[in-house]
Amino acid sequence: MDDTSHDDWATPSERAGYRTTPDYGETLAYVDRLARTYPKVLRSESFGTTGEGRDLRIVVASGDGEFDPGVIHASGRVVLLVQNAIHAGEMDGKDACLALLRDLARDPGRAALLDRVVLVVIPVYNIDGHERRSPYHRINQNGPETMGWRANASNLNLNRDYLKADAPETRAFLRMFRRWLPDFFVDDHVTDGADFQYDITFQLDDGPDVAPATARWIREVVTPEVTRRVNASGHLALPRQVFLKDNLDPSQGLTFFENPPRFSTGRMILENRPGLLVELHMLKDYRTRVTGNYELLVALLEVLNREASRLAELNREADRAAATLPSSSFPLVVGGTGSPVPMPFRGYRYERSLSEVSGSLAVRYVPEPWNVELPVDPGGRVVLAVDPPAGYIVPPGWEPVVDVLEAHGVELRRTIADWTGEVERYRCSGMEFPDQPFEGRFPILRSGTFEPSKGRFGTCTRVRETVTFRAGSVVAGLGQRRAKVAIHWLEPEAPDSALRWGFFAPIFEQKESGEAYVVERLAREDLRRDPALREKFEHRVATDPAFAASPDRRLDFFFDRSAWGRANRVGEYPVGRLSTLAGLPLG
Repeated sequence: MDDTSHDDWATPSERAGYRTTPDYGETLAYVDRLARTYPKVLRSESFGTTGEGRDLRIVVASGDGEFDPGVIHASGRVVLLVQNAIHAGEMDGKDACLALLRDLARDPGRAALLDRVVLVVIPVYNIDGHERRSPYHRINQNGPETMGWRANASNLNLNRDYLKADAPETRAFLRMFRRWLPDFFVDDHVTDGADFQYDITFQLDDGPDVAPATARWIREVVTPEVTRRVNASGHLALPRQVFLKDNLDPSQGLTFFENPPRFSTGRMILENRPGLLVELHMLKDYRTRVTGNYELLVALLEVLNREASRLAELNREADRAAATLPSSSFPLVVGGTGSPVPMPFRGYRYERSLSEVSGSLAVRYVPEPWNVELPVDPGGRVVLAVDPPAGYIVPPGWEPVVDVLEAHGVELRRTIADWTGEVERYRCSGMEFPDQPFEGRFPILRSGTFEPSKGRFGTCTRVRETVTFRAGSVVAGLGQRRAKVAIHWLEPEAPDSALRWGFFAPIFEQKESGEAYVVERLAREDLRRDPALREKFEHRVATDPAFAASPDRRLDFFFDRSAWGRANRVGEYPVGRLSTLAGLPLG
């Protein structure tokens, strides 16, 4: 990436000496000028609108002037999708991609990067947040002078929305993704957290929730090759995210970060596609970060051009495998192993002292190299798994749940008559929802990920029973390439399931109850009739002070166990797990 600050085709950021980044109008003006001047290489397309009505755009770079995704895939070329500024204070990728698009169109030395790869760029994804510009966003970040806001117009963090799909931007992204069906995905970010020497860190999932052949290719080819090429360009890359086990003691090493499908690259796992998360280091100057992002994308294009046929075949294999999932042990959560291994790490020396401000220990990084071996949790342990059914059946009345499946492109069919049959369903209890919202909802999310909710997920027990599902029930069979999306949305314990995000919250509400004097009579009769129940009640009173002190809870002990209490069906998860689709009256 040459210094082109005095060139007529210098990007707005280059022209400003990387002090500033262009607003969305300037960004589109530059993109449109490029596309008008080089229509045989570049095309700009709309793919939706933001909450505030702004035009979401992709820019397609194709070496032979073909811009139809069906024709491109049929020709054996692969599609690389690069997303920028989902967190709009982290817009480095936008400015890197403007320079890359220019060079692909104008520089004969870069033209070969499009031989077997078609590049699709989202210059700015969170446009509404991008236009909320201020010098006082992202206190941790070293430039540019003004930057956008982390969330969209509704204050939703779009990189927590990929599965629940509440935001208009997410819905537009999913439609665009289905149309282009990229072979490889990149999401450009800037770090928070620790200080260290690397100006680029990146992560590619290669665990047991990724198709084995794809995971092996990522480990053995993509990750080492991209790292080598970036380092050869003069930047310093680390092929993993840096999450300290103890923020006050970096010597304790690095932890493994779970990647559920609320995140962009976590959702790529459900699409059977490699997803690369870029994290440029926040404390490096803006020029270093932008040029580093540029070099990483060039390195990836070089690798993908060489590996295009292999990547296309790996994706076909992964799609076929997803449509024929095994009957047992589908991983829902992949976590750390708890058995760290040593890894060379290039950090900075740090000092710790008692802070008179916070009253606790504080870390201060010193600009002196700290080159050590740190213990690092490599991850890859299956924390939670499930045996997939043949499909799921969702009764009428739960259209918001079905709507999300439709937005993701999951193939669905509806029953045209009532159907009675044996299914597996869950009985869930012990759920405690948080009293503060998270991303516009009151979810019960897993710990171990960013910003977990404060609620408590209880237990869900599977039972087999004969149930009647009314006509119009929705069936999601798992013999399809997006089977993993259906599993993660409809299995209650999955980290970003519809149940965890609160879409099924009404099933935990009790709608009928009894007056105290009525339940009192019921309780006395039960105590007289059932010595075992009396023993349980008296034990609970003796050992649970909160229970003993609450008249309502003491009466509920008996009401909940009665036929009247059971008729409330509290915690009865309405979705059925089907052992076969045969015999269903499907339209």
